[in-house]
Amino acid sequence: MARLLLPTAARRLLGASAARTTARHLSTSPPARAVLYDHHGPPDQVLRVADVAPAEIGDRDVCVRMLAAPINPSDLNRVEGVYPVRPPLPTAVAGYEGVGQVHALGPAVDSLSPGDWVIPSPPSFGTWQTYIVKPATAWHRVRADVPPHYAATVTVNPLTALRMLRDFVNLTPEEEKNKLKQLGAEQVFTESQLDIKNIKSLLGALPEPALGLNCVGGNAASVILKILRQGGTMVTYGGMSKKPVTVSTSSFIFKDLSLRGFWLQKWMNSDKAEESRTVIDYLLDLVHEGKLKYEMELTPFSDFRLALEKALGKHGSRPKQVLKF
Repeated sequence: MARLLLPTAARRLLGASAARTTARHLSTSPPARAVLYDHHGPPDQVLRVADVAPAEIGDRDVCVRMLAAPINPSDLNRVEGVYPVRPPLPTAVAGYEGVGQVHALGPAVDSLSPGDWVIPSPPSFGTWQTYIVKPATAWHRVRADVPPHYAATVTVNPLTALRMLRDFVNLTPEEEKNKLKQLGAEQVFTESQLDIKNIKSLLGALPEPALGLNCVGGNAASVILKILRQGGTMVTYGGMSKKPVTVSTSSFIFKDLSLRGFWLQKWMNSDKAEESRTVIDYLLDLVHEGKLKYEMELTPFSDFRLALEKALGKHGSRPKQVLKF
């Protein structure tokens, strides 16, 4: 059978046009499955997977078929009711970031095409479901030639890490070590190794660090403060231990340390929306080039309970859980 070969751009335009015409006849999304909760509490007790009714697709809306979405600690904190920003109850859909593929478009949408990969940017509630309908402006198109679990997780953790490296301390080129050797660390120590008596031997010829990043609190934060250089800065962006950060008076007086906080959601909801999308594209470029890697474990959405148990630590120490739809 003879085949007509068209340039990629032409195929994309023709395909998008045809699909968009069909999409105008879709007034609602397909039926979906979602992870829901009606009240706050322990995630393994209040979360449930259920069918949800099709959602109306407005003129400027986009229906997205989700591909992957992570289970982040902040997702669990929202379910528990301890995170400062939470979706309204009752009946909220869990999840906050992820990646999906454009399934249908409202007739007034011309910024996206069926088949595009998109992420909610800024992140928004309700990513733990098979289909989502949101305004076109809520979606950011990303490259589709990276593993979906990287696109699904690029916003919350990698973006937070990069912003903290860039925004708080003007590190010298030597200190940055070529952006931490293209985001690969030179030295890695466990908290137990970072006893103040051993730190000199561990660091060797390396200078005392100017910047410490704290997502744990408690003793882990105290260790970071002890090893910072004179005038160093510690940025706190999480509190996984649920213990406070305590600072000695001498750390302030004699070392002149600075303590700062960083909350990605506030940063993205300011005037940084376009900048954040540019940085996300940069991070996915690094993924495509093989320069940004981190450990994850994909679990089918049908096995949500297992993924949740792993995320809660019921199966020992596990990589970040990513739901695969």
